[in-house]
Amino acid sequence: MLTFLLWCLLLVLCWPLALLALVLYPIVWLFLLPFRILGIAVEGVLDLLRAILFLPARILRGPRARRA
Repeated sequence: MLTFLLWCLLLVLCWPLALLALVLYPIVWLFLLPFRILGIAVEGVLDLLRAILFLPARILRGPRARRA
């Protein structure tokens, strides 16, 4: 919502820049999409490594007592 209000303010103050931003936003989004996918993949690999490293500690800790 805040982004939309800022865009409306930009539209009032400088409409050519606001229209340019409106046209370029999907292009920039498409350009950044592979980096987001790469970030998700790297986060998954790091989570897997963390799970593998903490597995011995989880096994040694044993089953947790159930809370009533």
